[in-house]
Amino acid sequence: MTLDTLLETLPDYAKDLKLNYSSLVRNNTELTPTQLWGTVVASAIATRNATLTAAAVAEAAKHIDGTALDAAKAAAAIMGMNNIFYRFHHLSSNDKYAALPARLRMNVLRSHGSNPVDFELWSLAVSAINGCGKCVDSHERVVREKGITEETIAAVVRVCAVIHAIGPVLEERAAVSEPELVSA
Repeated sequence: MTLDTLLETLPDYAKDLKLNYSSLVRNNTELTPTQLWGTVVASAIATRNATLTAAAVAEAAKHIDGTALDAAKAAAAIMGMNNIFYRFHHLSSNDKYAALPARLRMNVLRSHGSNPVDFELWSLAVSAINGCGKCVDSHERVVREKGITEETIAAVVRVCAVIHAIGPVLEERAAVSEPELVSA
């Protein structure tokens, strides 16, 4: 199913999501195509909704090259791990954890092959979805140091917010139409 077709299945109560998707993705003027579609893919993966992820990856493949597409997937994967680890640091009142080495492999941070700023933006989007304040601060600082404006960062976060919101609506639709599959 295409992303546009999938969005047409959203119920009336999610009309704002369709409208926001249209203005922020279909009619995007703030991000490069690679920044935009990488954000869509990384955010869709972070929603953990298979239908949305498949549609986002298929649509993105029409707009960005394979290296950027794989890097967006890699950003979602590595941040899925890092967000849990560093969010634990943030939430724990024991300062000793922050002094301990992570001992987590993060080679993809240097080997993704795409634009480093774009990769940081995708990492920021996933971190926002996953609610990791430490990672949000870190990636926001890095992209600002590399010359990205607050307006561009806000555009990325708006896109990831809309993509993330679509995931639960699709889950609700699946639960209503196929409840026996959801309760398993």
